[in-house]
Amino acid sequence: MTAENTPPLAPLAVITLAAGKGTRMKSDLHKVLHPIAGRPMIEHLMASAAELSPARQVVIVGHGREQLEDALSARATIVVQAPQLGTGHAVLQAEGELADFAGDVLILYGDVPFVRPETMRAMIERLHGDDAPAVVVLGFEPADALQYGRVIAQDGRIAKMVEHKDASAEERAGRLCNSGLMAVRASELFALLARVGNDNASGEYYLTDIVNIANGDGRICAVVITDDPDEVAGINSRAELAEAEARWQQRRRRRAMDEGASLIAPETVWFSWDTVVGRDVLIEQNVVMAPGVTIADNVTIHAFCHLEGATLASGVAIGPYARLRPGARLEEKTKIGNFVEVKNAVMGKGAKANHLSYIGDAEVGAGANIGAGTITCNYDGYFKHKTVIGERAFIGSNSALIAPVRIGADAIVAAGSAVSRDVSDGELRMVRAEQLVKPGWADRFHDAMKKKKAERQVP
Repeated sequence: MTAENTPPLAPLAVITLAAGKGTRMKSDLHKVLHPIAGRPMIEHLMASAAELSPARQVVIVGHGREQLEDALSARATIVVQAPQLGTGHAVLQAEGELADFAGDVLILYGDVPFVRPETMRAMIERLHGDDAPAVVVLGFEPADALQYGRVIAQDGRIAKMVEHKDASAEERAGRLCNSGLMAVRASELFALLARVGNDNASGEYYLTDIVNIANGDGRICAVVITDDPDEVAGINSRAELAEAEARWQQRRRRRAMDEGASLIAPETVWFSWDTVVGRDVLIEQNVVMAPGVTIADNVTIHAFCHLEGATLASGVAIGPYARLRPGARLEEKTKIGNFVEVKNAVMGKGAKANHLSYIGDAEVGAGANIGAGTITCNYDGYFKHKTVIGERAFIGSNSALIAPVRIGADAIVAAGSAVSRDVSDGELRMVRAEQLVKPGWADRFHDAMKKKKAERQVP
């Protein structure tokens, strides 16, 4: 078992604050549900917290609570903060849910999604240090301290916590800032919160005041400092969301290359949170991977491809300008060429669809060849139907396979055919209207039209 996955020192409860209105997002979608790398930001945070195996997860909600209940209720207890009177008041709303809980409490923020599991664990471990601090705060030292609250500390021990608007000029000059994240024993948390007042510039109940109260009791409060300020960067606007996406993508690209993939133009490749990339994979420029993509070793993805919910086996080559939609499964050495779309279909080993085709709701056998312009007509306006193409079958260009239909092994469908009945193994199927020939008709047509045009141009 790795250090990240070892159980916490005591039973752990996680309280995640997500009651803010998110007005700067200018959105009907709750702020913490806005996605980064195809995953809502709060889901990133909850996945990291899950590595500590918490016994309880409580999410404090306010505005847009129905959205969060729909998204998270199966994995967390949703508690409503109304009215919203500050961070201390928000955490206090979890008291009823944790009344019978004996263990540690980790306080997180839904709009601070990228706190690492090892950072969370370091906070819990510090809480169990020999000096038994009452509160552990996660601090950071940004290049510009801006409007962050300050942590006044010496040798890791906190002397004072102060919000920026309440800080003196001397206190604002300090660079150690408060991320808002804390670790506290459940047996002490709510008793401390009950003593928090709102005599401050905002008239709110600040969570940070529990540190000052504990200090006043003669207790020790400690700070753990992250070495990566980006880890605790909050997201409050569309611009900050884009910046967080850019940071995430940059790290994921680096990881892909470190693990043996080649990215021709890394800054143009976009991964999702769950993308799996093997070794000796070549990804050209302007490739986008939506959620659910798994790429095996020795795969080539040419430029301008879009993949979602797709599995690519070893030796596959796709693109340029290919689109793989959910349910696409390409087996070894499949080739999908330019302007080919594959959806909910299996392409057997060595099968090819090299040009301008749509393969949907289909099974394509090993070694089959799909000619340019071929489409599987899978939808009748009400239901989807399946096309099965046998091994080594050859589908001629500009063919329409009208599902449900089965094309046998080694069969040939002649170019331009519209096939609506099954084709047996080894059979040639040609479905074309009889060609009508009228000798000289075109010449007579052109002569008549030229004469008419000339007559109209006479003044």
